[in-house]
Amino acid sequence: MKKLIGAIAIIFLYSACKFNSSETKTLPIYGTRQAVTKTVNGQTVTDTVYQTIPAFKYINQYGDSISSKNTDGKIYVADFFFTSCPSICPVMQRNMLTVYNTFKANNDVKILSFSIDPKYDSVKVLKKYADKLGIEGNMWWLLQGKKDDTYKLAEKSYLVAVNQDSTVPGGYVHQGYFVLIDKQKRIRGSYDGTSPQQVAQLVEDIKTLQTEAVK
Repeated sequence: MKKLIGAIAIIFLYSACKFNSSETKTLPIYGTRQAVTKTVNGQTVTDTVYQTIPAFKYINQYGDSISSKNTDGKIYVADFFFTSCPSICPVMQRNMLTVYNTFKANNDVKILSFSIDPKYDSVKVLKKYADKLGIEGNMWWLLQGKKDDTYKLAEKSYLVAVNQDSTVPGGYVHQGYFVLIDKQKRIRGSYDGTSPQQVAQLVEDIKTLQTEAVK
């Protein structure tokens, strides 16, 4: 598991595109990118197109349909979990409460927690789990959808490894990353959700994104 986390960290390190300013802190943009050449006002211009989170559709703990459109123009944090997880999930969700309590009054910030065990994590189970955490309103959504779609979304888009493994407690293995997504659906950071120090950094980076002009 530690080797896998290290591999993902290397991917983030080498795929980052950093923008630095002596006056204003900016966050890197992670993931793949490609140069696209186009004609603007008769002149050839080359733009960089960054990897973005693709369209998705899930059901939240209230039984409401939630799609990628609900994140349009929003900053959000994504993670992957399952309610019966006996290992890192309880720690992750307790740490995510720091993000929730800091930004729950901000309409431009969301949290999306995707279940990797949708067969067990029904709407009723997710709502009970949310109530236990003290989650109210529509700032933090616990999401249930098709298992294959979730696994693909985790690994291909959010760069988080998940796997079903009957030999481990709980039956699933997943990385505990909190992934920060900006208003243009680009990855801007990845943080160890079991580390209070990294979650504190996530809070500060969300604040940085809130002041960033959309480009």
